[in-house]
Amino acid sequence: MTTTQTAPSHAAPLAPHLQPLGQRAFAFALMCIGFFMATLDIQIVASSLRDIGGGLSASQDELSWVQTAYLIAEIMVIPMSGWLSRVFSTRWLFVGSAVGFTMTSMLCGLAWDIDSMILFRGLQGALGAAMIPTVFTTAFMLFPGKQRLVASTTISALASLAPTIGPVIGGWITDQWSWHWLFYLNLVPGIAVAMLVPRYVHVDEPDLSLLKRGDYVGILLLCGFLGCLEYMLEEGPRKNWFGDDTIIACAWIAAICGFLFIVHGLTAKDPIVDLRALAVRNFGIGSLLSFVTGIGIFVAVFLTPLFLAEVRGFSSLQIGFALLSVGIFQLLALGVYAVATRFFSMRTLMVFGLLLFGLGCYLYVPLTHDWGWEQLLLPQALRGIGQQFAIPPIVTMALGSLPPARLKSASGLFNLMRNLGGAIGIAVSATMLNDRLNFHYLRLNESVTHGQPQVESLLAGQASYWTSVAGNVLDAGTAGLLRLHALVMREALVLTFSDTFFVLSLCFVVALASVLFSRPITLGGPPTDAH
Repeated sequence: MTTTQTAPSHAAPLAPHLQPLGQRAFAFALMCIGFFMATLDIQIVASSLRDIGGGLSASQDELSWVQTAYLIAEIMVIPMSGWLSRVFSTRWLFVGSAVGFTMTSMLCGLAWDIDSMILFRGLQGALGAAMIPTVFTTAFMLFPGKQRLVASTTISALASLAPTIGPVIGGWITDQWSWHWLFYLNLVPGIAVAMLVPRYVHVDEPDLSLLKRGDYVGILLLCGFLGCLEYMLEEGPRKNWFGDDTIIACAWIAAICGFLFIVHGLTAKDPIVDLRALAVRNFGIGSLLSFVTGIGIFVAVFLTPLFLAEVRGFSSLQIGFALLSVGIFQLLALGVYAVATRFFSMRTLMVFGLLLFGLGCYLYVPLTHDWGWEQLLLPQALRGIGQQFAIPPIVTMALGSLPPARLKSASGLFNLMRNLGGAIGIAVSATMLNDRLNFHYLRLNESVTHGQPQVESLLAGQASYWTSVAGNVLDAGTAGLLRLHALVMREALVLTFSDTFFVLSLCFVVALASVLFSRPITLGGPPTDAH
């Protein structure tokens, strides 16, 4: 008598890259939605802070924390995402992150004062942070070979597009409805992602035993280092840096925790962040390039709306439309980039992208007080095209140089470098805007003196106008001097923005020089020294 074997009721799950292509593509698309939401929310409030302040009766300094709280929390959690995904699995970590992000988005929309808004924004950044690096690692686990090129291109496009169009979307939503909808916008896609990810994303299994031997010392040092560093960077320009006791205390804590974290990360058996991955040449250079492109993306998005608001007096919606060209040209470049990958090496495309990105920043240097969207079109077009050509090869170069076992921890470090570059870049830019403004104002003031034909003509014109309006010669003279002061201040501000964009463009010289030391970028497995 013959016997037949029955198949087990629960077949072992297929390896991620062997799953049906449709399932992999849909799983990846779901995670990209969550990734885009978490990245978009960094800058979506940028053009609407004035409206939020009016609704919550907040001062300008308090309003800055609507963005700062989100960034600090996000930067601290991103490096821990690799360990968290090994503990809870990528699927359930992403679901938990999506649920937490959605709930805190609703709470941000319901905030009743500025303190509650800052609290909820911090929670939103912390809970949504894990959706950012997990997409990168999942893409490299799901897609082999040339499929990986499409996945990395998609992620890179979203990573650079989200902070660019954040102020555009935010300004439009606030103008059409109210600032509350900046946060309610996340509810429907957040719920959809949280419901569908458990069904379609299967790349690893949880290992709760890792909780017993977690690198909690490393976590504490990491939080102390990044939290205090980010606070110092955000508040330093407003509080005269080391003239403030809190900034000094944060600087000491950040320095001590940072030093101990590096020592711990290089000596611990299983550290929370794989700092040793930086010794892999292409990953180390890729992380540096991620840092520089983070500076480029976030600083340009910080400076351009500020220039349009302070010099041109644009509204939130006008600023949004002026910035729209970056996103449009990036999307147009997406198809060109896909075709170009068939004919050119990844490193060639990366150099081309970095050149255009840096040139786009340099073309802001000759700006004047009457620049609007027409004058910004060419610099922003080059920025958008440059972002699309530079960032996908950087992602492929960095993460493609590591074996799968190291991807999770290293991806958190790679994404941290981009956000940290943005945070440091914005802090340096804010300091430059303050210091160079004083410098240029004093230099211009030396040339604006009585006896100058242009000065005398302006004062006479103002005196004549205000005498006819107010009938008081003394008031008319004062009004003329105030007008002259405003003009000098405006031109000093324009020169300051020009200086800051020039320094920003120099960062890409460093990036291009570092590419010379990289190895060829391949779509296959990592080199032997990566192991």
